[in-house]
Amino acid sequence: MATTPVIVSTAVEGLIDEAVMRRLVSDAGASVGPVYGKQGKRHLKRCSPGYNRAAYRLPWIVLVDLDRDAECAPLLRSSWATDLAPHMCFRVAVHEVEAWLMADREALAAFLGIPLAYVPMDPEAVHDPKETMVALARRSRRRWIREDMVPRVGSGRSIGPAYTSRLIEFAETRWRPTVAAGRSDSLRRCGERLRALVQRWHAYPVSEGR
Repeated sequence: MATTPVIVSTAVEGLIDEAVMRRLVSDAGASVGPVYGKQGKRHLKRCSPGYNRAAYRLPWIVLVDLDRDAECAPLLRSSWATDLAPHMCFRVAVHEVEAWLMADREALAAFLGIPLAYVPMDPEAVHDPKETMVALARRSRRRWIREDMVPRVGSGRSIGPAYTSRLIEFAETRWRPTVAAGRSDSLRRCGERLRALVQRWHAYPVSEGR
């Protein structure tokens, strides 16, 4: 008898996070259901109790950046949720989801058109991965990368006009989560928890919630 596909509902801070989670959920052997949030961290935190309630009956994952909001991922997680539902996977990207993309050093260097040596060896030690990603793009030999990802002089912005769309493109077409997990512990743990969630859901008795 064929196994019913597992559909995981997702909540994230923004569009880059959504692209990353789509890859990770797919790699875990599941399909992405509705994707909620995408309006920043404050909105995500405000809505997280509702997501957690929904995870008493259906598989969910919430992804949030650590940023500088806490000293470590466990402290941030405890400040958001102390009683997680049985089908909730709450994960923290250290320090931002850009670090997860940066962890596939070879693929990112090729995409940006920069020497491999420029990409940090330990992306989770980078305290502002977004700023670092922009700095890497600024060194690109490809004009379209610089124009899209680096903020224009006088714009007052921290990222370029197509920064988000370029990183979504990278996440969807070049990024290798399995490779990146070797340099990012928070990414590795996220993948492990997602796979465990999918496996538990396959074993979850229909009479208890489906």
